[in-house]
Amino acid sequence: MSKELILMLHPTFGVLAIIFSVWVFVESLNASDANYARIRNASILVAVLMWLTYIVGGYWYVVFYGGDKAIIKAGPWPFAHSFFMETKEHVFLMLLLLATFLPIAAYGDVVKKQSTRKVVLWTAALVVLMSLAMEGAGALVSMGVKVALLAKQI
Repeated sequence: MSKELILMLHPTFGVLAIIFSVWVFVESLNASDANYARIRNASILVAVLMWLTYIVGGYWYVVFYGGDKAIIKAGPWPFAHSFFMETKEHVFLMLLLLATFLPIAAYGDVVKKQSTRKVVLWTAALVVLMSLAMEGAGALVSMGVKVALLAKQI
């Protein structure tokens, strides 16, 4: 697989996890026997997609990011690595735990137990918000590489 394909799979899996997290959130707002299976299945997809995001992103980070890191640090936006990538490295682990917890919570009685439904809603919402933050941070890291390469061409 090429570096570019691997790099595109990482945010693609992340965005799909966001979409399925929103789905879990919306379905859980009006949880019923009719949509209980959809809540559980979508929550499992969130966890699977988030783990795929982690595996693909981790592989790319270990194999390819070293060169990009050097480019970023030598360019005009070194904070793209020192703040945003470092933040991604640490915050993503909590996001991975939340995404893994989501199907565990969703297998509770979200139809009859208000407290279980609230846990699912909060977990899905946190997955969405944290994932959007990770997407934004990733975009800034990518921009850090581009800005550094453009600065070298002038």
